[in-house]
Amino acid sequence: MDLLSLVQGINGILWNYVLIFLLCGTGIYYTFRLRFVQVRLFGTAFKHAFGDLKLFGERAGNEGMSSFQSLATAIAAQVGTGNLAGAATAIAMGGPGAIFWMYLAAFFGMATNMAEAILGQVYKTRDDHGQVTGGPAYYIRDGFGSPAMAAFFSVAIIVALGFIGNMVQSNSIADAFHTAFGFPHLGVGVALGVIAAFVFIGGIGRIASVTEKMVPLMAGLYLVGGLVILVFHAGQILPAFKAIFVGAFNPAAATGGIIGATMRQAMRYGIARGLFSNEAGMGSTPHAHAVAKVRMPAEQGLMGIVGVFIDTFVVLNMTALVILCTGVLDGKTTGIALTQAAFTVGMGNFGNPFVAFCLLFFAFSTIVGWYFFGEANVKYLFGTKGLMPYRALVVGFIILGATLKVDLVWELADTFNGLMVLPNLVALIGLFKVVAKAVSEYEEDGRLKAH
Repeated sequence: MDLLSLVQGINGILWNYVLIFLLCGTGIYYTFRLRFVQVRLFGTAFKHAFGDLKLFGERAGNEGMSSFQSLATAIAAQVGTGNLAGAATAIAMGGPGAIFWMYLAAFFGMATNMAEAILGQVYKTRDDHGQVTGGPAYYIRDGFGSPAMAAFFSVAIIVALGFIGNMVQSNSIADAFHTAFGFPHLGVGVALGVIAAFVFIGGIGRIASVTEKMVPLMAGLYLVGGLVILVFHAGQILPAFKAIFVGAFNPAAATGGIIGATMRQAMRYGIARGLFSNEAGMGSTPHAHAVAKVRMPAEQGLMGIVGVFIDTFVVLNMTALVILCTGVLDGKTTGIALTQAAFTVGMGNFGNPFVAFCLLFFAFSTIVGWYFFGEANVKYLFGTKGLMPYRALVVGFIILGATLKVDLVWELADTFNGLMVLPNLVALIGLFKVVAKAVSEYEEDGRLKAH
């Protein structure tokens, strides 16, 4: 057995079985123990997120960033190529019913992400330059009491997101622009590297400034494009939802046999791709939520609910509906090619460039978010002296990733993603009482204000 086959085998067990049960189990545990907090506080969460929306907020600094800037940085990482390619892959491999299981995983994931954001706030600290920082490494060490698990998590996330993950993102952009416009892969990679370096060197202030503008604009552009297509295919919207719900339990019936998936495959691909997209429980987004300037930890916990909802129920769901309503599902095409085919049917010759530009924004915003998450862990392991070498390495990986697509590298990205989840979930379960106390104090504060 070669190394690639070995890593693929490990990923098959890790992502298709172990992590599905652990991630969903943690979400179910938090949902029931917190009495369906994602339903009870859903309206409050959206009011808190968008009640004072600003595209030009106060510049972030040593004290952190605003609550919305933190949410935007988290969503920047969550909304990436998975929203364009991940949904398409799930449908192609598991049928339309895979989307139902994506919904379900995201519903429970909202509770998990809230818990992560709260713990990020409770255990945040300052680096050796006085800058607020935080994330799972800090709550694993200081809350759960395991420096060894914290160090393991930090190494895994730096490799998974900062290095290999950002290669994946730059490769997706380069491929899309080469297909749509014929641009050379290396030229796209160098351009991405230069722009990324400019953002990274600007620190937390520039990162917050970029994400608070880019995220609303890119999501708005994509949703408007998708809605235009759905208007012209309005007669297919109800059949699409029927296919999603029927296909969850009978995939063959939902596609007339085009997709030969079983219910188990629909569940497997839907949950795995959904969790990979919204990142609930993976330990990535708490780094952004930790640096938010809020009065109470649970206030930022609400942003965790909003982040997962926007990623899955809004953006990813739009991709799924466009694919199903345009009738491009053929049992052969998958990934970004299936999404491009759907938008080409809906928009004509403009469809391919439209997807390429959306992919640019989605993937580049993820590069910024993932860089920031890795940065927090570089500081945890090496202090601020490790930042310049880390920035240089990330830029190098971005350029390399645009030109190089090696299956083993991509499989290793999935492996390290999986490895970083394990210590985070152990800590999440172990620190339940801390989360429950923060939610209780927030709700009690609200009741006191009401009186």
